Order: sequence, then C-alpha cells, then structure tokens
Amino acid sequence: MDRARPVAGGAGTDLRAPVAAAPGPVIVQIAEIAVTSTTVHTPAGDIPLAGSQWLVSDYWFSQQRIPRWAIVAAIVGFCVLTVFSLLFLLVKETVAQGTVQVTVTNGTRQYVARIPVTDQGAVTTINQQVNYVRTLAAL
Repeated sequence: MDRARPVAGGAGTDLRAPVAAAPGPVIVQIAEIAVTSTTVHTPAGDIPLAGSQWLVSDYWFSQQRIPRWAIVAAIVGFCVLTVFSLLFLLVKETVAQGTVQVTVTNGTRQYVARIPVTDQGAVTTINQQVNYVRTLAAL
C-alpha cells in the first residue's frame, strides 16, 4: 500500500500524492554529494551508485606571503628601531590553497563538485572518501 500525504486542494477534496520511500542512511558525504547504499544524491539529481565512476583532480598550489604579525611588528617597531623593524618584512610563510574536483559519472549523468582545500590533509581525506565510494560502486 502506498503511503500518501495530503495535497492542498479545495474543500472536501482528497487529492493525494505518493511519498517516495526513504532512501536509507547516508554512508559518505563528500561536499554536497551524499552517498547511500544504492544512490548518489547531488543537487542536480540522483545518480545510481552501481556502476558509477569517480574521478578526483586536485588543483591546489602553495604561495609565500608576509604574515600579518610581521607587518604589524614592522609598523610598531618603526617608531622604536627604524632600520631593524624593516627586517620583519623579510619573514615569509607558505600558504596552501586551491580546490579538489570530484567528478561522478554513470552513463550520461555526470556531476562535478569543487571543494576548497587549505592543506594536504584535506586532499588526502577527500581521496580516501572517494576510494571508499569506488569500492561501494564496484559491489
């Protein structure tokens, strides 16, 4: 028997629409992609998990810049020790940033998620999650 929920209608009408069955618990969440035991839920629609192909591409880079504390120390120190305070501006820190692109494809359906990352640990975590989903898709 179908479960149904009432739909707005006029007085005395009994219009009912079927309610979809519960999809099951989410096993893995990769950004906006939620994976259950049978389905990949994306904002663009659902994709069957069985037979899906997953691709991970990381587009991240490192750059060097002057940290904020060094700029503040140079400005404050300029009043006390003019020449030596400028040495704070030689301090550099390495900052990693970028995105990891996760693509899921099944037949003609495809979805791409772009996930911002700030360190190598986040990239490793995303790769591990996708590898786990690949094993689920192969079952």
